[in-house]
Amino acid sequence: MYKLILADDEADVREGLMELIDWESIGYKVVDTAENGREAAEMIDKHMPDVVVTDIQMPFMDGLQLTEWIRQVHPTIKVIILTGYEQFDYAKQAIRLDVTEYVLKPFSSEELAGILRKVKEEIDEELEMRKNIQTLTEYYHRNLPVLQRLFLSSLVSRPLSEQEITDKCRSYALQLEGEMYVISIIRLDPAFRLDRAGAMDEQPAVGSALPHDTDDQQLELFAVLNIVDEIIREHPYDQAFIYHDDVVLLSVYDDPNPDRVIEITLNLLEEMRFSFERYLKFRTTIGVGTACASLSNCYYSYREAMHALDYRLVLGGNKIIYIGDVEAPVEKVFEFDELKEQELIRCLKVGSDEELGLLLEQLFSNLMDCRKSLQDFQLRLLVILTAVIKAANDIHIDFERLFEEGGGFISQVFRFTQADEARAWFIDVCMKLKRMILSQRQTSYNLLVDQAKAYIMDHYSDPDISINKVCSCLHISSGYFSNIFKRETKLTFVNYLQNVRMEAAKNLLASTDKKSFEIAELVGFSDPNYFSFCFRKKYGLSPKEYRNGAKIV
Repeated sequence: MYKLILADDEADVREGLMELIDWESIGYKVVDTAENGREAAEMIDKHMPDVVVTDIQMPFMDGLQLTEWIRQVHPTIKVIILTGYEQFDYAKQAIRLDVTEYVLKPFSSEELAGILRKVKEEIDEELEMRKNIQTLTEYYHRNLPVLQRLFLSSLVSRPLSEQEITDKCRSYALQLEGEMYVISIIRLDPAFRLDRAGAMDEQPAVGSALPHDTDDQQLELFAVLNIVDEIIREHPYDQAFIYHDDVVLLSVYDDPNPDRVIEITLNLLEEMRFSFERYLKFRTTIGVGTACASLSNCYYSYREAMHALDYRLVLGGNKIIYIGDVEAPVEKVFEFDELKEQELIRCLKVGSDEELGLLLEQLFSNLMDCRKSLQDFQLRLLVILTAVIKAANDIHIDFERLFEEGGGFISQVFRFTQADEARAWFIDVCMKLKRMILSQRQTSYNLLVDQAKAYIMDHYSDPDISINKVCSCLHISSGYFSNIFKRETKLTFVNYLQNVRMEAAKNLLASTDKKSFEIAELVGFSDPNYFSFCFRKKYGLSPKEYRNGAKIV
């Protein structure tokens, strides 16, 4: 059932159409009727109808003016124009305004009903097109595994920002939240293959091509992937995928202890290696990178796993090679580049508390992984703190208010001897700054609304006052301001202005002897009749009745 608003200044026309047309049978519900264009506009804002049937000749705002407003504000609404005029200019203007149908008076109820059926068919077709979009969405979900694999491949092929990772995980329905991550690479051994009886069958030297075609190789990879998927079924967050003729395993752990995580990973991989040999009758070598505390560092764990596989030439195949067993630990570099700095500043300004807290925990985890000494930890903490101070300074927040104890932020940084103490202090500082930014933004909103209210009070007598004029004065965009104004006042700009004008008119009627048309002009109405219409609509009385002492209910 589609919603419809009927606008015509003739009451008998409105009532006749309501009675003569079986609206429900043709798929419509008349949600309201209006006797002029301005009233119709208010009803459209309120009900958001699918179709508006309007006469051309109406007071205050005619049908074409109403249509022009609809096209600007609610462009998807269908408009049917009713008119007794056949002039070419009207038809030409109706075409320019993309009027859905143009009906000449006199017309029968059957004729209008037929046109409404036609319009309903158009809306039905548009809805069908939207269903096609739904079909595309379903297609997207069918192809979701492919998109997930592509994202996981990018996770190990290049460094990604935390924000991009979060967005992609949300878009591709991947649950990868954890404390630690490990990348392992499972590679088919080209040197040896077991025959059906289990005996070892000599094959070409290590590193040479397999003597079977690419299709066979892909089947072997899928067989390996299938076994991996079976084994990690009890680890629902783990992900396995094929990348560059290897099977890559991303292990996700809630345990923050890297040594324990690596031990669990190696035991799991040994179970996999044994299963490949037992059930697939061929051997694999598995390279394992170090554990990392964030998904953005999986790229580095993957590179370490690749380096571990290089030791197959020395150690032989059919083994699990953990990079930490064959190479001295490489000193981890503390990375707080421009990308991470921008991400921190974004979270401070517009992120949620949860998002900011997660980012700070990741930064501290990286900080702890990379520190060599207490002084090194303190200096790196100061680097992150500098970005926070920069964010405060950029939006003119007095950052000294963040550090009310200890004689300034530098002295506070260097008094910490425990990482947990420094983490708690730093998170508190960032959350406090975030609240200050939010408070400043709200103060800015309040100031804008107060300035707009003051402008309205000073200029409500101007019949041409508009939200665009106010925004021009305040030097902001109308789209941005209209949302703020409505949120803060619970009224649209037009309704607020109308209330101010009506209150001013009421006071003038009670305290002066001015004529009604003079008061209409004083409060910004160029049409005295429309002023009377609005006054009655607001208070239930005409201006004359109110002046004569009638009480507003």
